[in-house]
Amino acid sequence: MALSGKVTVVGAGFYGSTTALRLAQYNIFKEVVLTDIVEGKPEGLALDINQSRSIEGFETLVGGATTTAEGGGYEATANSDVVVITAGLPRKPGMSRMDLIEVNAKIVRGVAENVAKHSPNAVVIVVSNPLDEMTALTQLATGFAKNKVMGQAGMLDTARFTNFVASKLNVPVSSVKTLTLGSHGETMVPVPSRCTVDGKPLSTLLSQAEIDELVDLTRNGGAQIVALLKTGSAYYAPSAAAARMAKAVYEDSKEVMPVCAWVDGEYGISGVYLGVEAEIGKNGINKVVATDLTPSELESLKVAAEAVRAKQADVKNL
Repeated sequence: MALSGKVTVVGAGFYGSTTALRLAQYNIFKEVVLTDIVEGKPEGLALDINQSRSIEGFETLVGGATTTAEGGGYEATANSDVVVITAGLPRKPGMSRMDLIEVNAKIVRGVAENVAKHSPNAVVIVVSNPLDEMTALTQLATGFAKNKVMGQAGMLDTARFTNFVASKLNVPVSSVKTLTLGSHGETMVPVPSRCTVDGKPLSTLLSQAEIDELVDLTRNGGAQIVALLKTGSAYYAPSAAAARMAKAVYEDSKEVMPVCAWVDGEYGISGVYLGVEAEIGKNGINKVVATDLTPSELESLKVAAEAVRAKQADVKNL
């Protein structure tokens, strides 16, 4: 199969570089570009990844480009089909995702403006924290249609929920199906009514107290990793989620994934970026896919929507 297409990953930290590696190893893209403001870092990582190609058996070329706050270096990213924005500071122990909003807003705004300048037809996947707010800011800064900008949240949170359920029941992760909606933060909404193990409802296998415990673990999954690492935050699972989203866009797969998408009427909620299930394709979000929720789950989703709505309104001025 001939390789084609171009993906840019902005930010060459652990998250960005691991995402670039995963994208290259899919062996479907002609080029993956990794950028960073630290001089030489993206070029060095790109060289390292390229030298693994014969070992791992992929042909995708990875390029590195040092960029500046003034927009220098972004020429290397021109005409990307997909751009993954990982730029920004990671959390430190004791910090919430919201603690990063002002400092990361300035960084993400600058990146988004340069993405729009050099890749005006790209689909953008945002992973910078606080996720929901940075997704909204990216759409404003690029001026792209709302369906062309999405955030990576539910894919990661759902994967965490799945892992906790599988570990609790000592079953293969492949037998577990879970779902999380809402925000990527304190108002995350795990959806136990949509959780099954080998097709059996989770509620028939665990008590409500046990399910609540797993929900709490999921909601605090990122903070737990930050506390253990002491410096930095999670990147293996997050990069897997972002890479799969980019792959779905490029392949026009029409897969339904839990992502941060613009909601306009679904669930009785309008005018906000929120974690929902959506069909992903070459134009980004094809459509939001509403699912049946219990009354309490729906209420929690509406609470999450209002919580992130207020913060997303604030980012216009950041």
